[in-house]
Amino acid sequence: MEASFEITQQMVIAVFAGITAQVLAAYLKLPSIVLLLVFGILLGSDAIGLLHPHLLGTGLEVIVALATAIILFEGGLNLDLRELGKVSVSLQLLVTLGTLITLLGGSMAAHWLGEFPWNIAFLYASIIVVTGPTVVGPLLKQINVDRQVATLLEGEGVLIDPVGAILAFVVLDTILNSNADPIDAIIGLLLRLGVGAAIGAAGGYLMSLIFKRADVLSLELKNLVVLAVLWSLFTLAQMIRSESGVMTTVIAGAVFANSSVPEERLLRRFKGQLTILSVSVLFILLAADLSIASVLALGWGSLFTVLVLMFIVRPINILCCTWNSDLNWRQKLFLSWVAPRGIVSASVASLFAIALTQRGVNGGEAIKALVFLTILMTVFCQGLTAGMIAKWLQITSKEATGLVVVGCNPLSLLIARFFQERGEAVVMIDTDPECFAQAEAQNLRLIASSALDTAVLEEAGLASMGTFLAMTNNGEVNFVLAQRAAEEFNPPRVLAVFPRDPQASTSAENKVDQAFVQDLGIKTWNEYLNSGRVKLGTTTLDEEEFSSQQNRIQEKIRTGDLIPLLVERENRLQIIPAAIDWQAGDRIIYLLHDPRSNLLKRLSGASQSTPLSLEKLPEVEQVPVAKLAELSVSDSPSA
Repeated sequence: MEASFEITQQMVIAVFAGITAQVLAAYLKLPSIVLLLVFGILLGSDAIGLLHPHLLGTGLEVIVALATAIILFEGGLNLDLRELGKVSVSLQLLVTLGTLITLLGGSMAAHWLGEFPWNIAFLYASIIVVTGPTVVGPLLKQINVDRQVATLLEGEGVLIDPVGAILAFVVLDTILNSNADPIDAIIGLLLRLGVGAAIGAAGGYLMSLIFKRADVLSLELKNLVVLAVLWSLFTLAQMIRSESGVMTTVIAGAVFANSSVPEERLLRRFKGQLTILSVSVLFILLAADLSIASVLALGWGSLFTVLVLMFIVRPINILCCTWNSDLNWRQKLFLSWVAPRGIVSASVASLFAIALTQRGVNGGEAIKALVFLTILMTVFCQGLTAGMIAKWLQITSKEATGLVVVGCNPLSLLIARFFQERGEAVVMIDTDPECFAQAEAQNLRLIASSALDTAVLEEAGLASMGTFLAMTNNGEVNFVLAQRAAEEFNPPRVLAVFPRDPQASTSAENKVDQAFVQDLGIKTWNEYLNSGRVKLGTTTLDEEEFSSQQNRIQEKIRTGDLIPLLVERENRLQIIPAAIDWQAGDRIIYLLHDPRSNLLKRLSGASQSTPLSLEKLPEVEQVPVAKLAELSVSDSPSA
């Protein structure tokens, strides 16, 4: 009873510490793995001494195996084959040629600098070829890097995990069986990959069938059935061919995710929660089991080994694997810097240390210490600086340009023309085929289909666009469309026209901003545009007159005479959200209601067919500003 209670204590401490680290990381906006490693080391026997993972015995290996299966399955769920297709050549090279470059470069560095024997050096290099999705995924979400780079890093992290893990076990098997033939080792690697892929594909298809056709099962029960099937597939693959289970879990997740399964989003949420728990517990336990003395005993040579891996081997890897891609030098430089090692490296190193010690082979603890040193250096150096470097290189998703607009009407056409004049890609979506004529008259691309279809948003290229705007005449539909766009594609800016207070109806989760002003009467303003009863104006907020200018604008917004459309800030044109925080230097483009009748306007020389011109209007701005070039916008046809 006493022994079982000790194990219970160990698990409770690990779970509590892991979740606490996750909470603090979210609050401090730090990569969670940083605090998980710190907490694990502090709680281990070399510090406070609360955690002693060796008390779990073989149970630690069971926890590592089952938790790794969940982590890799969740990684497979996040693989979008359509996105991967855009970087398929580079990704294939990273998983094949890149693995070979890291294996050779890492082993040479470990042998010549770390003074490890060649067999142990190769074993170390085979363990650290992987870049864990459990580190890369949260890191990319935090820094919001551009879609192409994010897809390549996520795809590499997920696909290289099973390849690297199986490669490491093949190298270990070769070391433990000194008479092993290299050809047999290669065949064993390919067999493990093939068996794992075949079982994973069949299992992923089976899971999708369960979700699609087992209507008698509740959603909660379906999620648990998928978990049971996943662990069964993992065990089956391990029985048929040892260490093929890691490949099985990734392929099963990828097949399931790309099978158009209803309610898949809810399964992702469930598996995401299990992954957070698994990662938290594993990192705490494995870090607590690390001997600081063994890391310090490695010496300067091992430190230089990791530095060579980070600053020489990784850049060569990226240069060779992306030389013929359309990535620019900024993207390649970021890819060269971000390659943190994660839970798969840590778990494999821990298992190998046990296996080598049991077989009487020296170097097990040294390999584990060097792998953890690699994890610590890559996570702390790259994880803590990735956001800053992405901003410096200007490859964050916030830098993305382009506009997808749902709803083709005079007001949306006017906004689309502004973005088009700035050289940004613009795509409009509307179910009314008659909108083609209006869009074509202004050389705008329009897709005549429903934006509720994810494939239509994919066709519009929303994955690489900077802004999504829903502004049909139905505010409820606009809000639903914007929520779906945010969840499926996560563009940097998601806005919609809907008749609700944005602070009351939106939250940090849906990332939807109310466009322009609260309770915009979009039909009214479209009528104004059709009848020519508007002026298109601009004003620049001056620092000295900032307060008075803002008050004048807000007063006209309250009276319904003005709607702010766009703001130019730091040379970037953006759609104005209703809850915008104005800043000095903002250049605002707006529509001002001109109530004069058409007859009076004709008598005064105005014409409805005259294009709207961008001008400084004295009704709003009373302070001098530099003369602005006119931007002509073609009239929309009258209703």
